[in-house]
Amino acid sequence: MGDVIFSFCTNPDLLADAQWWACYLTTGKHVGLYWAVGTVLLLLLITAPVVLALGFLGAMAARSSTLIFSLLGRSYIAIVRGVPDIAYFLFFVIALDQILEWMRHKALCRDWSEPIRQGNDFVVCDAAKLPLSSAAPWVHDLYGFALAVFTFGIVFGAFASNVIYGAMRAVPKAQLETGAAYGMSQRQVFWRILVPQMWVYALPGLGNIWILLIKATPLLFLLGIEDIVYWARELGGTKTAKFTDYPHGDYRMWYFFALLVFYLAFTKLSESVQTRLMRRLNKGQATLGGQAQARGSA
Repeated sequence: MGDVIFSFCTNPDLLADAQWWACYLTTGKHVGLYWAVGTVLLLLLITAPVVLALGFLGAMAARSSTLIFSLLGRSYIAIVRGVPDIAYFLFFVIALDQILEWMRHKALCRDWSEPIRQGNDFVVCDAAKLPLSSAAPWVHDLYGFALAVFTFGIVFGAFASNVIYGAMRAVPKAQLETGAAYGMSQRQVFWRILVPQMWVYALPGLGNIWILLIKATPLLFLLGIEDIVYWARELGGTKTAKFTDYPHGDYRMWYFFALLVFYLAFTKLSESVQTRLMRRLNKGQATLGGQAQARGSA
C-alpha cells in the first residue's frame, strides 16, 4: 500500500467508518490536494504585490505628460481589459514560452540548420528547451508557477491600473494645487498628497480585483499546474477496488461542495480585511466614509 500515516491503515477492508475516512483523507493523492491548496494561497500571496506594482506603474504611465508613456499605459489598460482572461492563459503563456525558447535556441544552437517552425510544431534544440527535459520535477513545477504569476500579474495588473488611474483622478485638484502653492515640487505633490489620498478611492476597486483573482485560480490547470479543482475532480470520481485501496462511488459533489465552502470562506475573510482597511483609510479624509466616522466620534 505504500506509506501510511496511521498504523491501523494497513488493511482498509477491516476499518470502521471513522478509521476508513481518516485513512482515506490522508492518502498520497489527498496530500496532493492539500499541497494544491497551499499552491493557490502561495500564488495569491506572490501575485497580489505583482498586480499592485504593475497596476501602479500602468496608472503612472497612463497619466504621464509624456505622450509615449501615456499611450503605452492607456494601450496596456485597454488591450488587456478587452480580451477574456482565458485567452491570455491559452495564448499568452504559449507565446511567452516559445519566445524564450527561440531566444535560447538562437544563442545556444547556432549550428542548427532545420527550421524552428515546422508546420504546427515548434521545434528547438534540447539545450534551448525550458525547462530542460533532464531537469528535476520541481524545476518544471517552479517554471509553471512562475509563468502563472507573470500571466496573472499582466492580466489583473491592467484592471488594477484602471482602478488606480481613476482613483488618482478622484483626488480633489484643489489639494494638489494647495501643495504646489506651498512650494512643493510635482514629485512631492505626487508622493505626499496624491498617492496617500488616492488609496481610499482605489481600495473598493482593488478589493473587487482581489476577489476576481481568487476566483480565477482554477485557470491554473491551463498552465499544467495540478490545482485544487483538478484534484477535486480526480479524487471525487468513482473508484473501484481494481485501482485503489479505498473504493467509493461518485464523490465529486462533496469535493466541489468543499471547494465552494473554501472559496466562500476565503472571500468572506477578504471582505472583512477590506472593510477594516477602508475604515482606517477613511479616518480623517474628506470623504463620505471619513465624514461619517467624524460624526460618529463627535
